This record gives sequence, C-alpha cells and structure tokens, in this order.
Amino acid sequence: MLSSVPVLPTDTQPAATRRPSSLDQFSLRNKVIVITGATGVLGESLSLAVAEAGAKVAILGRDAGRANCRVEAIRAGGGQAMAVLADVLDQAQMQQACDEILAAWGTIDGLVNAAGGNMPGANVAPDQDLFGLSIEHTRQAVDLNLFGTVIPTTVFGRVMAANGKGSIINVSSLTAQRPLTRVLGYTLAKKAVEAYTQWMAVELGLRYGGGMRINAIAPGVFLTEQNRSLLVAADGGHTDRARKFIAATPFQRFGEPEELTGTLIYLLSDASRFVTGETIIVDGGFNAYSGV
Repeated sequence: MLSSVPVLPTDTQPAATRRPSSLDQFSLRNKVIVITGATGVLGESLSLAVAEAGAKVAILGRDAGRANCRVEAIRAGGGQAMAVLADVLDQAQMQQACDEILAAWGTIDGLVNAAGGNMPGANVAPDQDLFGLSIEHTRQAVDLNLFGTVIPTTVFGRVMAANGKGSIINVSSLTAQRPLTRVLGYTLAKKAVEAYTQWMAVELGLRYGGGMRINAIAPGVFLTEQNRSLLVAADGGHTDRARKFIAATPFQRFGEPEELTGTLIYLLSDASRFVTGETIIVDGGFNAYSGV
C-alpha cells in the first residue's frame, strides 16, 4: 500500500510559500494612498474606488467643504479617510501635509497626482491672434499640471523610497498623445508630465529596484469643471467642439469618471508590479481612430 503524503490546505500554507490569488493582487488593503486634487470631479470617483479597494485615503485639496464630503462618503461606506488641506504648488504645505498623514497612519504606500486642469487664459481661440497668447496664463497652466505633479512626488516619494516600495500615478491627458486645438498650456504641461513619468521611472528603477514604480493615466474626454465651457453650450447642449470629440470616439460618448478607476487600482496594486514608466490611455478608442 502506498503511504499518503499529507498536503496542507491552501489557506494553512506558510505565508512565504503561498501565492496570492488573482483577486488579491488588486487589493489595496491597509495601504495608505494620498490623492491630490481629490476634491475635483474625477478625484471623487478615484477616492471612492481606492477606499473600496481597502486603502486608507488621504484626501488632499484646497476646498475644505468638498474634502470633508469625500471623507464622510468614504467613512459611510466603511472605509478610512482623512482630509488634508494643502496647495500642491507649495512645497512647505506639501511637507506639512505629509507630516500630518504620517502622524495619523505611520506610512505612505501610494500617491495619485490628480491635481491639475485647464484654465481659459491658457487657451488660444480660433479667432484669436496666434502670437498674442497669454504667456503668464500659459505658464500658470504648466505650473499647475507639471509642478503640481513634481512637487508632491518629491515630498511623498521620499517617504516611499525610504520604505523601499511605493506606487505613484500621474494624470496625463489625451492631448499629450494627439495635441488638441486651443488648449496650448494644458498640452505643454501634460506632454511634460509624461516625459517626467518616464524619466522618474528609470531613476527609481535604477536606484530602488522594483519596489518603487511610477506610471500615468491619460484620460480621454471626460466632462469636468475645467473643460465645461469648451464642451457645454449656454443652452446645456453640446458645443461644436464636443460633437467633434464624440464623433471621433468609437464609443460615441464622453467617458464617465468611474471608468478611470479600474486602471487606477491596477497601477496602484501589486497586479502591476512589473509595470513602470507607462502611460495607459483611457479614451473609448479616440487615440486609435483615424476617422475612417
């Protein structure tokens, strides 16, 4: 008679030898994730999704009322969150915010740089003198989107690097892939954000190995507060520009904020642990479509 060899059930095997299930890879359980720009339209969906994935969420923004609403919504769903008021362009405020989060939760595992947006003064209208653009407003758009990404990464990234692990997600835009008319400042900034993402990914990989990663998400056309004037007419209908966007999108519609969250969770989680320096486009096929 052959003697049987006892086999440990999967759930009793030593943790060191147990492979995570495919679902476990996407979990953010007990991770501390900082989200800048979390008081915006897209920031709301991103924050709720990160909390639902199990993370403790630091809601970082300048609007106290909205920040507290985000925190209340997360807590109502059984999650953990805290509001931290700070300006992403002020390095001292970012450091103070970092200290506040560390005092409450002891560590930082991920950063989502969602602060940014377009501004009317950095646009060039079709009937405007092409060379009469506002340099000051264009510079402000670049500062907000580029340095509003670089400064938080510098502050919160240092904490993650000290721990030897962390995931940073930047928010780029479709216009970094296929430059769009009018939005000059925004285009310059988002193209730079993608260059920064690649540059930093290489440096982090060479210096810290696979523990530190940085990637970007490039949303297609999503209706937000910043682009509403370009997409929504006075009567509430679509502008000509909005109709062109929809016609050039195979899905034939704008994106919904919730449709960014799956990509975000993937990039923050261990499911993407060998992915760095990449920009994932979430645009309903706009970038792939030739129009024919």
